[in-house]
Amino acid sequence: MDVILRVKNLKKSYGKIFALKGIDFDVFKGEIFALIGPNGAGKSTALRIIATLLSADEGTIEFMGYDARREPERVRENISYLPEEAGAYRNLTGIDYLRFMANFYARDERELEEFVKRGEEISGLGVRLKDKVGSYSKGMVRKLLLARTLMIKPKLAILDEPTSGLDVINSLEIREIIKDFVKEGVSVLLSSHNMLEIEFLSDRVAIIDNGRILETGTPEELKDKYSSKNLEEVFRRIVTYEKVS
Repeated sequence: MDVILRVKNLKKSYGKIFALKGIDFDVFKGEIFALIGPNGAGKSTALRIIATLLSADEGTIEFMGYDARREPERVRENISYLPEEAGAYRNLTGIDYLRFMANFYARDERELEEFVKRGEEISGLGVRLKDKVGSYSKGMVRKLLLARTLMIKPKLAILDEPTSGLDVINSLEIREIIKDFVKEGVSVLLSSHNMLEIEFLSDRVAIIDNGRILETGTPEELKDKYSSKNLEEVFRRIVTYEKVS
């Protein structure tokens, strides 16, 4: 399989706190790759560095053949990033928000309209797109933000806790949107605390704790290796073992 993203020996510290201690992983074209770990494990730091919002202390990120440190603008042209705590402009209607964001990426009016139309379809919000974002529920806002992230058809979508704080129905709908979109050739790098979500979505998983990647594999490979029924058990065994060893 073609590697679209290669992360090697990535390190990052905040003063005396080492957030990343030299992590390595690849993301293949058209796959969903998940980083999972406890709070403070380094997941969000890794995603922000890959999205070129933070600088690494050491290591390399190669995306589509580009060096992210030397050519960050090339990376930004081909990725889209959805942070966990992202928000949308409350005084804009949903459709105006999509149009506003599409303007940052569209090369001409035709492409802008294409992005907005795709965003409408992805959001599934229908006539509610004519209403102001301030009237939306949390689930509706998250769908709008996911539509904003995916409507430009990035080569890589980086999603940090895409269903954070949502109820079961909204979470299922967002997972299905992500799963369907990957069929069009988009790669996804995501982070989530929800092991059910990770197991449903991911082709491969990397378990990270204390700034280091402890295991990488498909959900099935990891469950077999650790004789576990689900990823929650795998996660608990690996992280608990790491803390007592």
